[in-house]
Amino acid sequence: MHDDGKLNEDLVARENAFGDLDENPGSDRDRKRIRGGVHTDRQHDSAIKHVTGRADYTDDIAEPAGTVHAYLGLSTRAHARITSLELEAVRAAPGVLDVLTADDIPGVNDVSPTSRNDEPVLVTDKVEFWGQPIFAVIAETRDAARRAAQLAEIAYEDLPFVLEPDEARDQDMPYVTPPLTLKRGDARDAMETAPHRIKGQMRVGGQDHMYLEGHIAFAIPGEDEDVIVHCSTQHPTEAQHMVAHVLGVASNAVTVNVRRMGGGFGGKETQMNLFCAVAAVAAKKWDRPVKIRPDRDDDMSATGKRHDFVIDYEVGFDDEGRIEAVTGEFAARCGFSSDLSGPVTDRALFHADNAYFYPHVLLNSHPMKTNTVSNTAFRGFGGPQGVIIAERIMEEIAYHRGRDALEIRKLNFYGPDGRDVTPYHQTVEDNIAPQIVAELEAQADYQARREAVLDWNERGGVIRKGIALTPVKFGISFTATWYNQAGALVHVYSDGSIHLNHGGTEMGQGLNTKVAQVVADAFQADFETIKITKTTTEKVPNTSATAASSGTDLNGMAALDACEQIKARLVAFAAEKWGVAPEAVRFLPGRVQIGDETHSFAEFIKLAYMARIHLSAAGFYKTPKIHWNRETGQGRPFYYYAYGAAVSEVSIDTLTGEYIVDRTDILHDVGKSLNPVIDRGQVEGAFIQGMGWLTTEELWWDEAGQLRTHAPSTYKIPLASDRPRIFNVDLADWSENRENTIKRSKAVGEPPFMLGISVLEALSMAVASVDDYRTCPRLDTPATPERILLAVERLQGGS
Repeated sequence: MHDDGKLNEDLVARENAFGDLDENPGSDRDRKRIRGGVHTDRQHDSAIKHVTGRADYTDDIAEPAGTVHAYLGLSTRAHARITSLELEAVRAAPGVLDVLTADDIPGVNDVSPTSRNDEPVLVTDKVEFWGQPIFAVIAETRDAARRAAQLAEIAYEDLPFVLEPDEARDQDMPYVTPPLTLKRGDARDAMETAPHRIKGQMRVGGQDHMYLEGHIAFAIPGEDEDVIVHCSTQHPTEAQHMVAHVLGVASNAVTVNVRRMGGGFGGKETQMNLFCAVAAVAAKKWDRPVKIRPDRDDDMSATGKRHDFVIDYEVGFDDEGRIEAVTGEFAARCGFSSDLSGPVTDRALFHADNAYFYPHVLLNSHPMKTNTVSNTAFRGFGGPQGVIIAERIMEEIAYHRGRDALEIRKLNFYGPDGRDVTPYHQTVEDNIAPQIVAELEAQADYQARREAVLDWNERGGVIRKGIALTPVKFGISFTATWYNQAGALVHVYSDGSIHLNHGGTEMGQGLNTKVAQVVADAFQADFETIKITKTTTEKVPNTSATAASSGTDLNGMAALDACEQIKARLVAFAAEKWGVAPEAVRFLPGRVQIGDETHSFAEFIKLAYMARIHLSAAGFYKTPKIHWNRETGQGRPFYYYAYGAAVSEVSIDTLTGEYIVDRTDILHDVGKSLNPVIDRGQVEGAFIQGMGWLTTEELWWDEAGQLRTHAPSTYKIPLASDRPRIFNVDLADWSENRENTIKRSKAVGEPPFMLGISVLEALSMAVASVDDYRTCPRLDTPATPERILLAVERLQGGS
């Protein structure tokens, strides 16, 4: 038998020994480096708690006496009027306290993140997708509430419904939000005069977030109008505002707390609003703590996903393969309400160029209303759906001209001499894509391996191989400019320990670790002296979502601002007390030097406290330089770009369509990394998730409009066995952000997601080999084995 106590002791000992891989031992008087500073490998601050089960999530919070549980009653029609709703059997079920309906909402029955007010908490007379919440059962146990929710008798009058975005466009369904146009030059005229033209259509599938921890909210009523909501959200301030909106109270009556999430990926940016609102309304109505946690099937049915797109594209190019004009029509399955579909479809257009210059371009978004759950944010936020069409265009040109797609990519990279302006009129000032690609091409031995793949395929046979190198250029900033701000609160206690709070949320990505490293570096205090505390609207107000890969950029700078305020007071205190110039006060590892004297950090802080120096500060940061005019489709929406590239090699079975990823090599740009080991983990995870989006993760609705892939049994995320057999990941350690970001680092959460496109492109090459590379296979995504097999048979049949 294992001794669990001994195991925990061993793990903690290992954490202490290897928490900072660059630790420099020695006394505070002579050591040259703190433990856990910036630009060093530091394991995630909760890593040991994660693997031993000691990390507390919302469902682990001790339930006060009197806690009851809520469960949603969901619609079983894609589009219908409710003609009758009988809830007597629900109320009479064992353990049921009562039922919550729209009539019980004291404020506004809406949790839409936009001003369109198109997303009711609970519907009244009409349902617009299968799985839409109609009522909530409140019971003594979760099991009782879940069972009772199935007892409702609901009669419907069915209405016509639409599921697909192109079908919605053909039937003149409305937009859920105003569309966007990006244009530069005259794409129509340039297309007419181009030596070669290709038209095509690509269907790009959606994706479920499949976070390990599902949605959950736990509301505790307080006195007067007060309520505290513990939940798993990426956007505590929005949850606060939505709960206040639904309760009909001011935001200062609502406190939202988030210690950590078990994954988010964008699925907890707006989707938590529903669960927070239901829990809070029930808590205030019955004056009892209320917890709501759907099971995985209902979570997947009732919450939004990555947007599916149908993209019609046309490209004009010359004999060499250099692009002269591009047009694109991007129709998205947005669902029944607006949610975040406006900025998501905008960002798809922003990234439809990827790393390539289009001399003449015209791009239009079509955010279509469909009778499906309202789609929402997902890692990349529309960017992947734009990047993938840029890569499809490169692939099309390559097959047309009989050349390696990498040659076409290089030919069309952004460059100098007027080839540096995006479709939204931002100048690309930091273009390192060619350098990244060249280094990876050599490092991964791409040319020799491609020749080997061609030789293999030339022999014929059942197994065919493919290889592809694809880049990514990804813009960093919220395109809603006002979200590019953050706050932080830092306390230094009289014993020298430090309390850190900021507006970002931790979902496993290591944000808290990185921000704490920034604080440690600022004070030259060891990482262990810093206490990272839960995100709460009580401490930092008006926070932005932890999204758009901006968490560290924004919150790290805000925390640094707070530290600098405190340090300025400390320097002024020391200069006055010891009669030295401010420049003679230096923060050194674990100590403070004042002229010829040196004090430990804790001793110095104690002296400052005794002298009544204020040892707390609220920091603030807003991203400079950015601006965006949606009406004109012009501006500088992004502060900077992050770059990367991946080479993937695959083998397919032409008799079954099955395939494996033999090898992937990645070189990614994170600027001057704050924490290389965490950044590398983010790159690895993003690639695998991106690969899953394009290969195995299929969303499928039946003819009645019900999502059938609503559980791990039917929705297939990549397994450990699906990872590339050889997986090499490197960071571009020579890169340094030219913009004044936190310690010259770059965002890492979203950009590497699109490196999974290299797998799709490699699969495409393998398929094309059965037709001697004469035809672009035009694979739709996800490229499941079934789609691979159908594409092979189509090309073998000469279609």
